[in-house]
Amino acid sequence: MPDLLIELFSEEIPARMQARAAEDLKKRMTDGLVEAGLTYAGAHALSTPRRLTLAMEGLLEHSPTVREERKGPKVGAPDKAIEGFLRGAGLTRDQLEERDTPKGAVYFALIEKPGRPAAEIIAEVLEDTIRNFPWSKSMRWGTGTLRWVRPLQSILCILSKEDGAEVVPLDIDGIASGNTTYGHRFMAPDQITVTGFDDYAAKLKRAHVVLDPAEREAAIWQEATNQAFASGLEVVEDKGLLAEVAGLVEWPVVLMGAIDDEFLALPPEVLQTSMKEHQKFFSVRNPKTGRIEKFITVANRETVDNGATILAGNQKVLSARLADAKFFWENDLRTVTEHGFEPWVAKLGNVTFHNKLGTQAARIDRIAALAREIAPVVGADADLAEQAARVAKADLSSEMVYEFPELQGLMGRYYAEAAGLPQDVANACEAHYSPLGPSDDVPTEPVSVAVALADKLDTLTGFWAIDEKPTGSKDPFALRRAALGVIRLVLENDVRMGLDTVIGAQLLAYVLKELQSSGDEQDLFTLESTLNEIAEHGVFGAAFKAVVKRIKESEQHPFEPDVSEGSVLAETAELIEAKSQNLLSFFHDRLKVFLRDQGIRHDVIDACIAMEGNDDLTLLVKRARALEDFMASEDGPNLLQGFKRANNILAQAEEKDGVEYSYGADKKFAEDDSEIALFDALATSEGAISSAIEAEDFAAAMGSMAALRAPVDAFFEAVQVNSDNEVVRRNRLNLLSQIRKVCGQVADLSRIEG
Repeated sequence: MPDLLIELFSEEIPARMQARAAEDLKKRMTDGLVEAGLTYAGAHALSTPRRLTLAMEGLLEHSPTVREERKGPKVGAPDKAIEGFLRGAGLTRDQLEERDTPKGAVYFALIEKPGRPAAEIIAEVLEDTIRNFPWSKSMRWGTGTLRWVRPLQSILCILSKEDGAEVVPLDIDGIASGNTTYGHRFMAPDQITVTGFDDYAAKLKRAHVVLDPAEREAAIWQEATNQAFASGLEVVEDKGLLAEVAGLVEWPVVLMGAIDDEFLALPPEVLQTSMKEHQKFFSVRNPKTGRIEKFITVANRETVDNGATILAGNQKVLSARLADAKFFWENDLRTVTEHGFEPWVAKLGNVTFHNKLGTQAARIDRIAALAREIAPVVGADADLAEQAARVAKADLSSEMVYEFPELQGLMGRYYAEAAGLPQDVANACEAHYSPLGPSDDVPTEPVSVAVALADKLDTLTGFWAIDEKPTGSKDPFALRRAALGVIRLVLENDVRMGLDTVIGAQLLAYVLKELQSSGDEQDLFTLESTLNEIAEHGVFGAAFKAVVKRIKESEQHPFEPDVSEGSVLAETAELIEAKSQNLLSFFHDRLKVFLRDQGIRHDVIDACIAMEGNDDLTLLVKRARALEDFMASEDGPNLLQGFKRANNILAQAEEKDGVEYSYGADKKFAEDDSEIALFDALATSEGAISSAIEAEDFAAAMGSMAALRAPVDAFFEAVQVNSDNEVVRRNRLNLLSQIRKVCGQVADLSRIEG
């Protein structure tokens, strides 16, 4: 069975595109060949800056002959129907076969598609792959119609067998396939003739081309770390940069250079970012001081002076880049030490955060007020939290962050320290953006936690207020990431906070701002004072009527609010409630994803979300973890089965009788010992479960609920609920209601599957 080797040789392919392009070549070729009937034993794709390579082993020499039987129209059918069938089958009428079937005589066609040589199929599939290759960006050159990421120069396509290799004939826009390739652009540019993959890889290695990107990465990292270690230094690990640099060279030559002394006082992150973004250099750090003192660059060739000229040129360019960074750093330091953060904060008044949500300065005001409110909940000093929130975004106006946006927050910490602000405030400037993802570190200092929560909650409530929510896979404002950030901040810092109250108050602020442009002063005062009081109670729908009633009865309230249906107050409360509940549901959806990754079933989470207090995420997760452990025990599934049986019988009886069996179970009507035992067990468990839940000891609550398993099982084994005695039947149905009530204190078990 032959092996196939394909190489698409071009001008330099951008490093970021190479890995994906190699996989696309492999997938399109293998899918196309298999669809045409050519199976294979194995395939692997490789890439360098100038070539995409695909090697396939154990390919069939011919596609198999395919025989297909098709059932056609009935004998005697209209000629047009028969002719249409013949066209589809590619046959003539005399090639059809008549067969008797239960529905009469029917035409059948036997279609035979002979196999084709592998070379013929490969040529077709490869041409289609090249012409329709999914480059994110491509170009045309010359007068041809072919598009490629960079001008395609040659196509190597050979089938290798034990007796030799043959070129698969192919011509695309004047580029004919062959059995030749080229070595390193400078060190071995001559043409190379190959006979198979092993020959190809070996000859390229001799021609100073390392074909495998993983091999190039390993060689670069090993040589870089060796050179750094020899100088008593260490290379700052950066896997993304390593992969990119390996995609820039075919023959990696690692060189280490020094950074001029005048730049060593720059923050290490500035040096690292500048070298990485502008020069693709690795940073080399002194482990004793933490300073970046040298750099690693990777050349694409060996030179007679061992890279001295290359290093000199790189150092010259690097010095110019770092001179800019030093200028930005010194200018920014001068600003904060002489004037503080006020000039930068003032500039943010001219920066639009979102056209419907105002400027960055307005956003800072909201975050500062919210951080002050959250501070006591997380154990932070309210004044420090507000101060941190007011300066946390200031570095967005700095020259350094303007040049390197990825340093936002980090530079804020440096500048806050230089300005003499409290360390908690400086740390919050950096940490309030975190966590940025599921594996990012979570801030733990109280001031940082308060500002981070305020930042993310303001973002979420703001975009919910203007109805800019994620849809499908689209999330342009990273709101899913913000919600996950809130969840991790709350859970990992064991924060006890009712999200509903915070969300409602924030949404209220946006709604009131919209209403300020309409209505007279008295109406607005009535509306604002009423809604603010409702906001203090959390869920608008639950608090609305009670608060309005109290306000109407209070002599201290200057105006009587209009709460009639359709009034501004009623409609506004309904609007805020709807948005608040929708955002809370969004948090719950993100929480389910987060907890599923930790092994907690979705139905267990749903059972806990259905309970009161589900806006306290810490409480919710404690309940879910305890319920998950309970359901993993022997008692859990068995008690669940008993609960569901009780719930189903009760639901059917209530629907049939048109009444609710929710009270009145009396032990004196019990006829069986198991019935009496269940009464006693429910009485004991109800108090124990409620006490444990009040103490938030959900493990103890589950333990008390587990004690119900045996008496519930015994009850259903010994007793027929729907007794002929109507009094006994009603009593037993009310007893089932008691099972539902007692177990329902823990979670909504009806939502658990199984």
